Amino acid sequence: MTQVTQASTASSTDRPAAPPAASTRPTKAESGLVRLWRSSWRALAFLAVVVLAWWLVTARGWVQPYILPSPGETFGNMVEYAPYFLQHTWITTYETVLGFGIAVVLGELVAILMVSSRNLQSTIYPIILVAQVIPKIAIAPLFVVWLGFGMGPKITVAVLMAFFPIVISGLAGLKSVDPEILDLAKTMGSGKLKTFAKIQFPASLPQLLSGTKVAATLAVTGAVVGEFVGGNEGLGYVILRANGNMDTATLFAALIIMSVIGILLFAVIQFAENLLIPWHASRRTDDDSPVVPQA
Repeated sequence: MTQVTQASTASSTDRPAAPPAASTRPTKAESGLVRLWRSSWRALAFLAVVVLAWWLVTARGWVQPYILPSPGETFGNMVEYAPYFLQHTWITTYETVLGFGIAVVLGELVAILMVSSRNLQSTIYPIILVAQVIPKIAIAPLFVVWLGFGMGPKITVAVLMAFFPIVISGLAGLKSVDPEILDLAKTMGSGKLKTFAKIQFPASLPQLLSGTKVAATLAVTGAVVGEFVGGNEGLGYVILRANGNMDTATLFAALIIMSVIGILLFAVIQFAENLLIPWHASRRTDDDSPVVPQA
């Protein structure tokens, strides 16, 4: 009996081990593509329905072409005058990105100043609120008088449009840190600068990045508003000129390009958010759950 047991044990040890089961968990690249598709297919489907409805309305002749051009005419106009659109698109993109960057820096600095002193917050916050309530289109002509007809007025309006959401989100993020954590860091000998760099600023990133998404779209609007008031280049100038000539195909093409600029800037911030705060709850999905090994 002992010999039989030993023989069975030896045969079981000599038997080659079964290959491990292949993991069904997708790679990072595959999961990223799946996540991108899951988050965007509804928007793409809705966009396809809108374009189809647009084509149907114009093809049936329910609306006059000078009121609503067809998709073919609009995109054909965009392709035919591609150098013209590229030139003015570059101007608007430059004004938008520069104004947005200045607004991010200034907005975060003001938020840091306000969170560091309650007196400064009670002084600065009402001024910022009053400045936000004033319509930017109403004061844009003043910037043309003060700064001339160059890029200065356009960038200034873009900064003002994007500034408020960044300040509010940055202030809310910095104030959301648990005071007990700050007291603990102070007790352990951490200075103000180190505490800000290691605790406060990382903790404020989720809300700050949410505010920058809103500010990015507003920066495009601000740049175009500045071009409306006083400019001879940029997509705002293209829209004004097309409106005066009743060229709705060019007008719609410029509007589509403006939307693309805002979407691309929003996507860049979304990508930065994925890199900077992968630990945040908003970045977690069902695919991030740990794999339980099979018995």
